[in-house]
Amino acid sequence: MIDLRALREDPERLRASQRARGEDESVVGTLLDLDERRRSALSSFERLRSEQKSFGKSVSRASGEERQALLARAKELAQQVKDAEAEADRLGAELDALLRTVPNLIEDDTPPGGEQDYVVLEHVGEPPAFDFEPKDHLELGEALGAIDMERGAKVSGARFFYLTGIGARLQLALLNLAMEQAIEAGFTPMYPPVLVKPDAMEGTGFLGAHAAEVYNLPADDLYLVGTSEVPLAAYHMNEILPDLPRRYVAWSSCFRREAGSYGKDTRGIIRVHQFDKVEMFSYCDPADSHAEHLRLLEWEKEMLAKVELPYRIIDVAAGDLGASAARKYDCEAWVPTQNTYREVTSTSNCTEFQSRRLAVRYRDDNGRNQPVATLNGTLATTRWIVAILENHQQADGSVRVPKALQKHLGLEVLEPVKR
Repeated sequence: MIDLRALREDPERLRASQRARGEDESVVGTLLDLDERRRSALSSFERLRSEQKSFGKSVSRASGEERQALLARAKELAQQVKDAEAEADRLGAELDALLRTVPNLIEDDTPPGGEQDYVVLEHVGEPPAFDFEPKDHLELGEALGAIDMERGAKVSGARFFYLTGIGARLQLALLNLAMEQAIEAGFTPMYPPVLVKPDAMEGTGFLGAHAAEVYNLPADDLYLVGTSEVPLAAYHMNEILPDLPRRYVAWSSCFRREAGSYGKDTRGIIRVHQFDKVEMFSYCDPADSHAEHLRLLEWEKEMLAKVELPYRIIDVAAGDLGASAARKYDCEAWVPTQNTYREVTSTSNCTEFQSRRLAVRYRDDNGRNQPVATLNGTLATTRWIVAILENHQQADGSVRVPKALQKHLGLEVLEPVKR
């Protein structure tokens, strides 16, 4: 949720942010009008309540006809106080509801535009040059006995799958490597719940424009998370943190309905309904959030180097940011059979947007409670298997195991299984 005080001081900043996102900037005027009317209603309520208190003393001193007249006026004043309070509450609720539809203010130098308007910041590594026709990850995965889409669909439907044999071992090795790196960097490891209450899901900004992608269990009033960002952000909900920064890393299963993506990436495990992910999460002083964002990106780059993948980093355009993000960097690994880069990690700076909703605060140098900044970054996920298999494949259908994964996997090469 954006800061109303900052909005009053600089409404043009939100207008510019809305334009860059491709959102309606007229909401700024509506917010300012509602805020002014609410504050006016609160002022009227407080003035009338003060008058009511003073009037009560006059009634207690009066008698006879004067007392009766004063009692009638007191009754009338009580109704006015009640009405003024109701009006202030109504306007406050209307303002809060509108505020919750407004996305976060973007960082000033975020690229404007939509999905295709990203800016490439860096290329790392060279795409492999094969002297044979490369196979895609699904063909490789089936030959290795690693991926079973057919039985996944039989048991659960489209976009579900089994990781079998070496596929399951590869995922465990990959995510263990990510957890190991994060713990060595000082992160506290977590295994969070994947079912959360509505206030946790809404507080992180996932029940707005992307609500259709979230699995809901209405009988229990719970949601399945699409990222452990949600339970990590809500972990300190309604708390005041005595020290910052706080960094957590979580391993969890994630669930996404992928609404609106029908017909896209239907082959293999690129876009699926269930996957596992290791997610970094940071609470920090808002003044440090930009630097913390770059730290998360460096940790992602370190992990990509360990699995020896060629990739690029993009600065995501404003119109492609989630509602809670002020800035987002994606790392996209090269996928040889698609002849393109595909997202494998992202890191977002959500500034104080989530913490205002979730009431996560810290005490500043003056002893005042202030909202913290929250940031998140993916360190590894099931989708990485796509890039690992395709980039490290060999002519005989085997796959070379990156050195950093060998100690976790216990193998140097993945060999096709005999049918």
